[in-house]
Amino acid sequence: MGNDDKLSNKAEDLGGKAKETAGRATGDRSLEGEGKDDQAKASAKQAGEHVKDAAKDVKDGLKK
Repeated sequence: MGNDDKLSNKAEDLGGKAKETAGRATGDRSLEGEGKDDQAKASAKQAGEHVKDAAKDVKDGLKK
């Protein structure tokens, strides 16, 4: 997984946490929901990157 992808996913997760916290603090359920959605998207992207890394490791292992 590239460092750019890691940073992007982490930034999206942190932004989602900030939105969720702000929404909870202000009683804005919509903003809180957006934050949770952003976090879920970041987690899904991160999981996809882990799958790609694992597949690459298997592929590299077969070449040896």
